[in-house]
Parts: sequence; structure tokens; C-alpha cells
Amino acid sequence: MSNNIPFRKSKKGIVLNIRVEPRSSRAGVVGLLGNALKVKLTSAPVDGAANKQLIELLSKFFSIKKGAVHILRGETSKNKVVEIEGLEEMPLCNPD
Repeated sequence: MSNNIPFRKSKKGIVLNIRVEPRSSRAGVVGLLGNALKVKLTSAPVDGAANKQLIELLSKFFSIKKGAVHILRGETSKNKVVEIEGLEEMPLCNPD
């Protein structure tokens, strides 16, 4: 995966565009799709299950607490805007 993940700074941390693919066979950060980070989820988008899994996955991926990940926009959409508190820069990412 490229290390050039598009993000912007916010007062609390960084903001990312995320494109989720629910009901995948595997969960994980898979790369870039346009100006968004593509994330596959095994959960179905029912009763917030996919959003919950996204928050858990991003917290593990960036090694931060789940409470530091907030969905700002797109709770019912595949295209989401997520804020990650406490990060000032995008860490170099390697999903392996």
C-alpha cells in the first residue's frame, strides 16, 4: 500500500476519507481508492455493526484507543469521513 494516504489536519488530530466495503470475506485496510483509504469489513451494514467494526479496525491499525476514532460524516454510507484524535501526522502504513 502506498504511504501517501490523503488526510487533512483538524484541531484534534487528522481527518480521513474512508471507502468501506461491507460483507467482505476479510477485514482490513487494503489501500487507496481515489482520495480515500479503502477498508474491507466482514460486518453487514445493519444496526451500526459495520461502523463499530470500522472503528475497531482503525484503532488497531493506527495503534490508538477506540474512543479516539469518530465518524464525522457518512454513518449510513460507504463513503465516510473519519477523525482520528491525537495524530498530528499520518504514520507510515504497512498493512502486512
